[in-house]
Amino acid sequence: MQDVRCEDCENYEYDEETESYECIMDLDMDEYERFLLSGRKRCPYYRVRDDYRIVRRQN
Repeated sequence: MQDVRCEDCENYEYDEETESYECIMDLDMDEYERFLLSGRKRCPYYRVRDDYRIVRRQN
């Protein structure tokens, strides 16, 4: 199983207020704890950033 790079995920965005990148998935404390304790190598919320997806839908 391959590790996922957050930089390639569409849920990883720049926050101008904190001037840093962060995951925008809104996990509550229980979900976040389950994710950390699960030992998963891959994030279940990972989605490949695909800038051309909208263009393909228009065609």
